Amino acid sequence: MGSGKTTVSKLLAERLHRRMRDSDPDMRRRYGATAAEMAERLGPAVLHEREWEHLRESLADDPPSVIAAAASTLDRPEAPGALEPALVVWLDAPDEVLAERMASGAHRPHFEADLRAMLAKQRARRGPVLAQVADLTFDVAARKPEEVVAGVLDALGVKD
Repeated sequence: MGSGKTTVSKLLAERLHRRMRDSDPDMRRRYGATAAEMAERLGPAVLHEREWEHLRESLADDPPSVIAAAASTLDRPEAPGALEPALVVWLDAPDEVLAERMASGAHRPHFEADLRAMLAKQRARRGPVLAQVADLTFDVAARKPEEVVAGVLDALGVKD
């Protein structure tokens, strides 16, 4: 949360002429609630199951979509296998940067009052999986979205 997945995915989808799938707006359309609202009303387990379902459906798109997936999907043991055929881009930043960005987004669930502590726990749990599945990693605290997109396009061999 707060890494710029939506912004980067939109720009990348435009450049690749692909559909963009984003768990936040897609699930809001489907369920009529934000991720934060679902977490509060139904609990994190239901939210995370819906996020996993969204990722699985998105991975099946033909042609492949650009997907802004919820990081919670990495908590599933089957995530690495499901992501194997995809180009996975990790948009990373220090926890304090992500916490600051998250504070401005009411649609993002805050599972703990201390966002930095929450993100540190999530990083400890998800970081090894991300390191395993990520084909590319970008520090989004140091790079603008356009620079990330240029790096992904370069890795894909797509010329301007």
